[in-house]
Amino acid sequence: MSQQAPSLRTTRRDFLRSTTALTGAALASAWAPAGVHAAGSDIIRVGLIGCGGRGTGAAVQALHADPGVRLVAMGDMFADRLESSLRTLRNEDESIARRVEVTPDRCFTGFDAYKHVIASGVDVVLLATPPHFRPAHIKAAVAAGKHIFAEKPCAVDAPGVRSVLASVAEAKAKGLSIVAGLCWRYHTGMRETFRRIHDGAIGDIVALQCTYNTHGLWSKERQPGWSDMEWQLRNWLYFTWLSGDFNVEQHVHSLDKMAWAMQDQYPVKAVGVGGRQVRTDPRYGHIFDHHAVVYEYANGVKCFSCCRQQNGCAIDVSDHVMGTRGVCEVMKHKISGERPWQYPAAKSRGDNMYQNEQNELFASIRSNKPINNGEWMAKSTLMAIMGRMATYTGQVITWEMALNSKEDLTPPKYEFGPLPVPPVAMPGITKFV
Repeated sequence: MSQQAPSLRTTRRDFLRSTTALTGAALASAWAPAGVHAAGSDIIRVGLIGCGGRGTGAAVQALHADPGVRLVAMGDMFADRLESSLRTLRNEDESIARRVEVTPDRCFTGFDAYKHVIASGVDVVLLATPPHFRPAHIKAAVAAGKHIFAEKPCAVDAPGVRSVLASVAEAKAKGLSIVAGLCWRYHTGMRETFRRIHDGAIGDIVALQCTYNTHGLWSKERQPGWSDMEWQLRNWLYFTWLSGDFNVEQHVHSLDKMAWAMQDQYPVKAVGVGGRQVRTDPRYGHIFDHHAVVYEYANGVKCFSCCRQQNGCAIDVSDHVMGTRGVCEVMKHKISGERPWQYPAAKSRGDNMYQNEQNELFASIRSNKPINNGEWMAKSTLMAIMGRMATYTGQVITWEMALNSKEDLTPPKYEFGPLPVPPVAMPGITKFV
């Protein structure tokens, strides 16, 4: 059970071109112009690519979003993950379960499962695999004319970000929707909070602060018979090539809120510190367990960013936007200063941002008014990658350095076999590429 991938001498662009090539017959069956679903019917056919907890949740929310949605195809690296997801979906309430129309011939596993899902006649794909695979999956889906929900982050390295930006432009030209899993942008209270920031409620922004200090996350014991590749895929959080490190995989939510506050302007440089201090067991791969980065914008505003995954420590998930006339406590949807305000807590409790993003995706498809979150999705991902580059190397990293980086984290082969774990990054020793 192995599938070959390009050698290290093959470029990511060559690989993506080869892996997204479909036969003419497959393209004919898969293609549907924006606004047309399942041969002109009211049915919107959905394929799920990545059947973990987040992918399964996204599928449930997609089915809740529109009564015409049918889940018809599923793909995952591993059969046990797909089967578990399918059981969960079929055990949902009857209104959901009866619209899960996944037959055995539309269940796909392995590295190329995404190509089969895309070619199965779906109108929409939900992308929820480990982030490394997102650029290739987005590229293939856009090439085939599919609307997309893409979980965060959308890449783990700069070549991946550049690929996504190119796909985003193609999606705009084709009138396709791309909704990002940076879900706070779909929270009603958060939208009102940022609207007030942009309307001047706190004056001119002078500084930003975002913190995502939390406990450790899950890990899976290596089982007899697992190759290096399988072990890493099943523990994808702990390998930079798969997750981007948690400054990218998790903290991207906080960094995206800072980008939102700055009206999608991005920093010109970053410097940071980080390391692997507590979570040192080999079961945790080679990523860091803490990062602290200072981002600086062209106008001199600085964003002070900190994230930590260590058990037994104080938890703090908070964001602050400081202005000349007040301060916004973002996670509390609260502004203090000259124009104090707070979003009603009762309204916030009833708001499901995960459901909202699916509702708006399918409404955009129904109305043929595409949503495209792709540019800020990619740039917020790059902001997180830029921070990782700063903490891994100990160097000042500019936006242009990050965007044009040649560091490609793609493994030498996509096959179930040996895959050495890279050394833990050492600031001052690890080089920027």
